[in-house]
Amino acid sequence: MEDLGLLLIRVMVGIVFMFYGSQKLFGLFGGHGIKGTGGWFESIGVKPGVPAAVLSGLGEFISGILFIIGLFLPLAAAIITIIMAGAIVKVHGSKGFANGAGGYEYNLMLIVVAIGMALVGPGAFALGL
Repeated sequence: MEDLGLLLIRVMVGIVFMFYGSQKLFGLFGGHGIKGTGGWFESIGVKPGVPAAVLSGLGEFISGILFIIGLFLPLAAAIITIIMAGAIVKVHGSKGFANGAGGYEYNLMLIVVAIGMALVGPGAFALGL
């Protein structure tokens, strides 16, 4: 049962990050694509915005795939942690903890889940390296 639980967590976290990456890279699901995301990054002081958007989008999309299949999980968790820490520093941290107020609770939860998964491993239903 533990392996099934780990699989469920991996799949959900992976879907979330593939979703975010798809918004940045391809403009899917209401996203603004690379140019739009790059412009927004520039507006919050992340420069150059377009390369940052590409790196962030690729990081999210690829880490999502790796999470789902359970391959290179510590690397995927590190990428997620870096991206979410950046989101906290540049966007959510100044708004306090509560997600409803635009705060960092959701980002922090994703960091904790990613690190926790890296520590316990992907479980039996994974490609695992």
